[in-house]
Amino acid sequence: MKTLKIILQYKYIYLILAILSILFSIIFNTIDFKSKYNINDTNINGYINFYYIDGNKLTIELNGKEKIICNYYFKDLEDKNNFINKYNLGDYISLFGVVNEVNNNTVFNLFNYKEYLKYQRTYYTFEIEEISILKSNKRMDYKIKNSIMKSIDKKDNKEYYYAFILGTSYYISDNVSDSYINNGISHLLAVSGTNISLLSLFLMKVLKKYKFKDIITILFIIFYMFITNYSPSILRAGIFFIILILNKKYKLNINIINLMLLSLFILIIIDPYIIYKVGFQYSYIISFYLIYFNKLISKYKNNIYKLFIVSFIAFLSSFPITINNFFNINLLSIFINIMFVPIFTIVIFPFTLITYALPFLNPILKFIISIFEYLSLTISKINILTFSLQKVNIIFIIIYYLISTYILIGLLNNKYKRLLILVILLIFHYNINYFNNSLQITYIDVGQGDSSLIMLPNNKGNILIDTGGKEIYYEEVWNKRNKTYSIGKDTICPYLKSIGVKKLDYLILTHGDNDHLGEAIPLINCIKVDNVIFNYGSLNSNEINIINKLNIPYHLYKEGNSIKINNYKFDIVSPIKDYNDENDNSLVIHFKYNNYEFLFTGDISKEVEKDINKEMNIEFLKVAHHGSKTSSSIEFLNMYKPKYSIISVGKDNKFGHPSQETINNLNDINSKIYKTSEVGSIKIILKDNGYEIKTSI
Repeated sequence: MKTLKIILQYKYIYLILAILSILFSIIFNTIDFKSKYNINDTNINGYINFYYIDGNKLTIELNGKEKIICNYYFKDLEDKNNFINKYNLGDYISLFGVVNEVNNNTVFNLFNYKEYLKYQRTYYTFEIEEISILKSNKRMDYKIKNSIMKSIDKKDNKEYYYAFILGTSYYISDNVSDSYINNGISHLLAVSGTNISLLSLFLMKVLKKYKFKDIITILFIIFYMFITNYSPSILRAGIFFIILILNKKYKLNINIINLMLLSLFILIIIDPYIIYKVGFQYSYIISFYLIYFNKLISKYKNNIYKLFIVSFIAFLSSFPITINNFFNINLLSIFINIMFVPIFTIVIFPFTLITYALPFLNPILKFIISIFEYLSLTISKINILTFSLQKVNIIFIIIYYLISTYILIGLLNNKYKRLLILVILLIFHYNINYFNNSLQITYIDVGQGDSSLIMLPNNKGNILIDTGGKEIYYEEVWNKRNKTYSIGKDTICPYLKSIGVKKLDYLILTHGDNDHLGEAIPLINCIKVDNVIFNYGSLNSNEINIINKLNIPYHLYKEGNSIKINNYKFDIVSPIKDYNDENDNSLVIHFKYNNYEFLFTGDISKEVEKDINKEMNIEFLKVAHHGSKTSSSIEFLNMYKPKYSIISVGKDNKFGHPSQETINNLNDINSKIYKTSEVGSIKIILKDNGYEIKTSI
């Protein structure tokens, strides 16, 4: 023991261990592990480690040969209730269905589900057709977790019980969750160091007279990590607190920074992928900065000042991660955290646990939460200090951290002028597109729909042609999802922000079909749009709905009209009349840049193609109507001979698009075909000396 203590006093050992573990993690990430499952498997067995129900969708995390994510869609309410009443965590079940490969993200810069699953050591998903139970759970730990879940499901405010007890915020409604993210307080919903500290300190105080209080506390922390599914933030906090207890108990006298480095080493050995998980990055980096700059916090005697400096350090240490994952920062979040962190820490979190044990207090908890949510929703509408900042490379991120550290060191010596360096860097970052002299056109993968972004050089303007959209079905209450996905809000808007697009000068909606303008309202609610353009044909209910709901200037265009932004011109070459058909009334847009010509054709048919009468030399063609056989006649293609043809189409769509006839016609003219269903989004970058084509998959 004495020898161990001497070794543990060597101050550089912790830094060496941390560096070696990070190198190990980087090397480990380069290894291409093979799944134990086969793509042709139709039957898999395993234990239910966790499950989540959202409306008609069931998601099971199954521990079989390896961890695999399994999805099932309930046929009706009876089917849903049958699962809830029959199945429990820890049950050994048999699933019949289809193994699915997971694709990389199909839109540049956005969330990569394949990478996310890889970091959970999961390589496939499974589409369930039938479920059957082989053996009921016998494990005590799962029985306790089942008991907690079942009791939570019967309570009001179950979303907060799930968040604070089981460490999952799945059940928080979309609009409330979005407000927490916008306000920079979503971390409050993650069970983390604060929660571990409060619970562990309370337990140690209760057990202070008992000899084995440390062992009991450590066992409690391990169990708490289990019931919260070993989330990265709780794993970091739990391991750190255990080390802290052992350090004190055995009088090892390891300083707190070295304890952090030691915990990092242990965590990476346990899970080599942990440093790639955003939750861990937030948790570890913020905690490290708060501990390292504890002298700066202690410098202020006033509690309000202390809260401000803690919030400021947390903001500085986290916003580079926020920028590269959410492309947004809210400077008000520094002050919002000052107000909300004490409310959460002192009131909501402990009172939620008390109310779980004493359900008669639930009306009071419900009242407190409703006020908190109202405040968050109200404050999130204040956008004055919210800025979107595009995704940057690792060098830029390192520069941010070097400057942030330099500023905090300066604040220790009252050197406040150093803050100007960060302000200058943020201004440069915010306006970085003014230094980009290339034109970029992105055909965004929106599934079975269309959406194309034209981004002019040096931030001179942005045009979006169509928004995509999905079919809307009537849903009964039992199958309505808590988490709804919107192409406009969750795909197009984040993509625009990720490349530094702050507003759209024009949103062109080629025609009134839902797969072309169905996401217009969510998109306009997310990003500023100066003008909306519809075709000159008869407006349908979708188009009228957009006009009625949004207070934005709109125009009706037809053949002969043009859009001018600075020195750039976009000609409308169709419709020449009202065709009395929604697809045929599509706006067809011609754009020329540096002798390269683009044609965007909406959903026009062969009949309209005959009416287009403009001399063009098309380099890039957005193929009409997702490659349907109703469009792209050989005569039209022979006339314009596009070098590249982009087909915006959903994978395995029910319409059978693109048709083989269209593919044959394009092959006949030797046009290179790009399908979004195969390569994801397609970006064309044009510079003075040529162009480059990138695909997201």
